[in-house]
Amino acid sequence: MKYTEEISNKLNELLVKNYDAEKGYIDAYKNVDSNDLKIFFKRRATERSNFAKELRTEILQYGEIPEDSGSFKGAMHRNWMKLKSTFSENDEAAILEEAIRGEETSLEEYNELITEKNLPPTIDSLIAKHQNAIQVAINTEKAKLELVS
Repeated sequence: MKYTEEISNKLNELLVKNYDAEKGYIDAYKNVDSNDLKIFFKRRATERSNFAKELRTEILQYGEIPEDSGSFKGAMHRNWMKLKSTFSENDEAAILEEAIRGEETSLEEYNELITEKNLPPTIDSLIAKHQNAIQVAINTEKAKLELVS
């Protein structure tokens, strides 16, 4: 496998995860009543959309084809969030817990990629930027969870 194809495949995995996260945040936005949480989830969805655009650009620069949708696993997680919120009557704490769980999984995947040797500097800095934003989101979600619990 060519080096550019290998990098693009790894970036495509992150791209799919960002599609999933964006859709998950949109679902969370629809399932909370708190205006504060609605704004927060909408911002996270927009942030993940921007991450996806940045990743698509990098993949295209390597001459490869970016993925164009999320994963089956992501759809299952969103369906689980919907089911859980239905049974818990849109329990904002439960929705935040699921958002935290999803972000922690996402951060692990970013951490795996950043440990790769010989990543080009543009990708290395892009991944680090996304990691930092995801960590901030996790910290914020944990703080919000303490307020609604």
